[in-house]
Amino acid sequence: MIPSQSFPSDKYPKSYNEAYSQQPDKPEEACGVFGIYAPGEKVAKLTYFGLFALQHRGQESAGIATFEGNKVHLHKDMGLVSQVFNEENLTQMPGKMGVGHTRYSTTGSSHIANAQPAVVETRLGPLALAHNGNLVNAPELREDLLRRNCNFLTTTDSELIALAIGEEVNRGKEWLEAAISSFHRCTGAFSLVIGTPAGLMGVRDPNGIRPLVIGTIDGNPQRYVLASETCALDIIGAEYLRDVEPGELVWINNAGMASFDWSKKPERKLCVFEMIYFSRPDSVVHDETLYSYRLRLGHQLAQESSVEADIVIAVPDSGVPAAIGFSRSSGIPYGEGLIKNRYVGRTFIQPTQSMRESGIRMKLNPLKDVLGGKRVVLIDDSIVRGTTSRKIITALRNAGAAEVHMRVSSPPVTHPCFYGIDTDNQSQLIAATKSVSEIAQQIGVDSLAYLSWEGMMKATGVTSNSFCSACFTGNYPIPLSETLKRSKLMLEEVGV
Repeated sequence: MIPSQSFPSDKYPKSYNEAYSQQPDKPEEACGVFGIYAPGEKVAKLTYFGLFALQHRGQESAGIATFEGNKVHLHKDMGLVSQVFNEENLTQMPGKMGVGHTRYSTTGSSHIANAQPAVVETRLGPLALAHNGNLVNAPELREDLLRRNCNFLTTTDSELIALAIGEEVNRGKEWLEAAISSFHRCTGAFSLVIGTPAGLMGVRDPNGIRPLVIGTIDGNPQRYVLASETCALDIIGAEYLRDVEPGELVWINNAGMASFDWSKKPERKLCVFEMIYFSRPDSVVHDETLYSYRLRLGHQLAQESSVEADIVIAVPDSGVPAAIGFSRSSGIPYGEGLIKNRYVGRTFIQPTQSMRESGIRMKLNPLKDVLGGKRVVLIDDSIVRGTTSRKIITALRNAGAAEVHMRVSSPPVTHPCFYGIDTDNQSQLIAATKSVSEIAQQIGVDSLAYLSWEGMMKATGVTSNSFCSACFTGNYPIPLSETLKRSKLMLEEVGV
């Protein structure tokens, strides 16, 4: 079984990969997936716009595969969606079905060979797979596939899922049976969009840790869209129908959409960080935009940790809704104190150490006339390592802020994620090794308070605990092997 297209791993110089390897001081986005079945539509271009709406979920690479009968047209490359695609290459991708992906690497290094969709050839024709999440049994699955003489071209767990399906097809199974058999071999978080010559699949793992939604174009029962978030439906004028349920497979072809429960459904465990930070504020979860949820986070935060101050400001852009909610609840005026350079993305040109030390500010710049002499409440959605927070607070003080009080609209991040969010090892998470007062001293604030776990859950408006919040609690809903635990957790957490 050989993927239909391969890429050299050395297309980009080492310095490019080094630039990507610098660990940012935020949980990095999961990936974005998109699929469309729409005979008569320009599916490549619609997939492009869908990925454009999901760009926040991954900025390293982007790819699209379209199906024209038994033939797949594939284009993927490193870079943003707008850099990878243009009118010319989209025009060369005909078909009635498309699969798209924006990637941030959580497994596998950052080079073009690992860009998605992952495409493999089978006896029934090509398969194109886009994956959001992480398998926790990837080493075991890889060994199993090696024993079955499968060949690997990438280092991703996504390719393992595609190869597993292809291997089952080559053993004589049809698409649905092969896919379901393969999913039972996978443990972890996975929301998948899978294109085949016979139809389009949308799949979620039994806990539904990563999101996946279904939409229709013009209400047409033969034109369906699958996407990580509803904002990708909005951009192409599709109407939100419903979520793909945890443990569900939807199968879309000329006959319409069919649903299969491929797994028993344990308690739902959508990643709560999707609510707090990852998903766009205009995306809909539980029948409301996440903007509304994040307003409530700010309201709850103000109820739990009031402070006397003159102005509430946000770390843009993700802290803005919570800051507005905090302002409304506390009565402290909201204002803009930090201006974001919205054209700063990942860049080949990195500042030198001397530039960093001299105060180069590529992303955020404080407004001195707004902050001068003021007691400032700074709202952010999370603190991971604390390095960025310290720099921002220093910048606020240099701009003349008399006091800086930081409020965080989520609990302390004390544990790493194993399900598709790229976080540091536990020893690098500041809240795993320091108390709140010690963190406040290290980042240089006059006071620091986090939202409580109970307050975060209360703000969801959901009565049952249907969210994964392992990064705050250490309660992982999908069991982890001892080897995997040792790779990220501190010894006392592993029980050593």
